[in-house]
Amino acid sequence: MRCPFCAFDSSQVKDSRPTEDGSAIRRRRQCEDCGARFTTFERIQLRELTILKSDDRREPFERAKLERSIATACRKRPVPPERIERLASSIQRQIETSGESETSSAAIGEMVMEGLKALDPVAYIRFASVYKDFREAKDFEDFAGSVTEAGKE
Repeated sequence: MRCPFCAFDSSQVKDSRPTEDGSAIRRRRQCEDCGARFTTFERIQLRELTILKSDDRREPFERAKLERSIATACRKRPVPPERIERLASSIQRQIETSGESETSSAAIGEMVMEGLKALDPVAYIRFASVYKDFREAKDFEDFAGSVTEAGKE
């Protein structure tokens, strides 16, 4: 594994353990050249996943991008990072086990919205505002009203 600090090609694994949800292996490494320590994560990838964008472009699936978008929606909310990690793992598993090699970005957006709905209502509305492209305050009002009404049922 290449050192992120000095780019030396070799590092030594000092500690390995599974993540909390068991979806990855966390490895603490030490560079054999500069001695810097860093963490890597090893995850199972069942197949190469491709995301079909709304403009018909195709991009490789990036878990980090998924985690960033969820974390952005949850910013300054009482949502622990482990819950964000768990939601991203769940969505990735759903995509991998669907049997399809391509998944639309719209389908992923819906999965994120479902997960955020259960996780935090404010994060859910934040994500929806970008995903559904709200243009004016009335869009927020209508959507927030539907969320609070659904919560009363």
